[in-house]
Formats: sequence, structure tokens, C-alpha cells
Amino acid sequence: MAAIVGSPGLRSTLAAARAGKQLLLANKEAMVMAGALLMDAVKASGAVLLPIDSEHNAIFQALPQGFDGDFGRAGVKRLWLTASGGPFLRTVPEQLAQVTPEQACAHPNWVMGRKISVDSATLMNKGLEVIEASFLFGAKPAQIEVVIHPQSIVHSLVEYVDGSVLAQLGNPDMRTPIAHALAYPDRIDPGVEALDLFAVASLGFERPDLDRFPCLRLAYQALRAGGSAPVLLNAANEVAVASFLERRLSFDRIAELVEEVLQCVAAAPVQSLEDVLAADAIARRTAMQKLETVAH
Repeated sequence: MAAIVGSPGLRSTLAAARAGKQLLLANKEAMVMAGALLMDAVKASGAVLLPIDSEHNAIFQALPQGFDGDFGRAGVKRLWLTASGGPFLRTVPEQLAQVTPEQACAHPNWVMGRKISVDSATLMNKGLEVIEASFLFGAKPAQIEVVIHPQSIVHSLVEYVDGSVLAQLGNPDMRTPIAHALAYPDRIDPGVEALDLFAVASLGFERPDLDRFPCLRLAYQALRAGGSAPVLLNAANEVAVASFLERRLSFDRIAELVEEVLQCVAAAPVQSLEDVLAADAIARRTAMQKLETVAH
């Protein structure tokens, strides 16, 4: 189980892939930073990679068994990642500057660590998941859509060329995807309360507002740019979120700091772990240099 939060989980995740292990991936940052390297290592070693993120696990379950990234042959049109919208989905944008770390970490549906809770509140978490999905499933940016689904009952969907849309539903409980991966290809009872469709009654979906959630826009931008751009995005975001949690940066300026770094540091080709680490280091240095300007 690769579950170390953030970039520190990269080396061990890559080592497990190279060793041919059955790798249960909960660390999305490793895939964001070194997706091509990680997937190449999985293929070369014969490792089995099973996604633990509820959204990617849902897509994995809704794709045809043995899916190899060939959308045309599998008849897959598009992947849909659901996002709850976090605690500030209906907050007036002018009030976001006053958001506290305690408020940002109070996710309405999921119990998570502080860093990922802030990422969920900015929707950067969903942006990182878009990048992760691209590497995991061989999807182009235009083949991945994000939809706001406040109830967190539909965990993600796969749209097929014949108009069929397959979704994986369940209560918002991480024991479900973890149990799926631990027992794969079998199924076990994880002790999760059964989904009561009568209690749920209705499901809502809406388009994400990129003006309210600029981090999602920046993630798509980094994915399209390719090379080290996702590395730069992730590193700058880690600095920004840490600064917010330390009360050195306001919530509404997290995206501003990330965008400053993406504008100042040019994306470069990534061919090795050393390239990844070099890009990560320069993005962090740049973010720290820009922090004082952006924070005031």
C-alpha cells in the first residue's frame, strides 16, 4: 500500500513498481510527479497496480476487465471524475480570503488528513486526480471530465461510445476501495454500511466553476503542457498548502502562488527520477521566493 502523503512517497512507490510488487496506490502525487516512469516500471516488471483513490478505483471497476489504455478498442469515450466540491462549494468568493485551516479541513463527506482536505477544498485534489487518471488509464486531457456531485455517492463514471455510462456507487467510506484492492479479483465485506438508495433519494451533478476553483484549471494546464509541468504544479501546491496551514498564506492565494511558479519555471522533458527531483526542487525554491510577494 503506497499511502505516504505527497512527494515523499515517490521513491518507495517507484521502488515497489520496479520490484514487480502488487502495488495498491493511494499516493496520487507519485503518479502526478512521475506517471510515465511509474507506468513504464509497472509494465517492465510485471507489477500489478491497483488504484485506491475512490475515484480511480471506481473507474477501474467500470472499465472492461483487462483494459490496456486503448479507448477505441474498448469503446470508451470519456472518464468522469466526481468531486464533492468541498466545504466552500456555495461560499461567496469574497469570503474565501478569511477561510481558516480549521474550516478548510472540515470536509462535509470524507474524513481525511489536513493536506488532502485543503486540496479538496481548492479542488486541486481533483486536478491531481485528473493527471493521475491520464497516466493510469492512458487518457488524453479531453477524455477526462470533472463533475461536481455534492453527495459523494457516485464515485466516478465511464462513458462508452454507445451512450452507456457505467458508474460505481457507494457510501463515502475508504474501506470500500481498500477492500476491493486487497481482495482483488475477489470481493470481501469491508464492514461498510450498505447504500440505502431510498435514503439518498436523489443525486445532484453540476459543472465545476473554474473561476471559483482555479486550481482545477491549473492542473489541466499542467497536464496539457506535459513534461515536468505536473511536477512543478505539485511542488508549488505542497508549498502553498503548507504555508496556508501555517497561516502564512490566505486560502484564496493558494492558486495564485501555484500559477506564479508555473509561469516562472519552464516545463522540461522528464526521462529519469533525477529529472523529476530536479524539477521538484526548483519549483519549491521558486514557490518559497514568491511566497512573500503573494502572501501580502
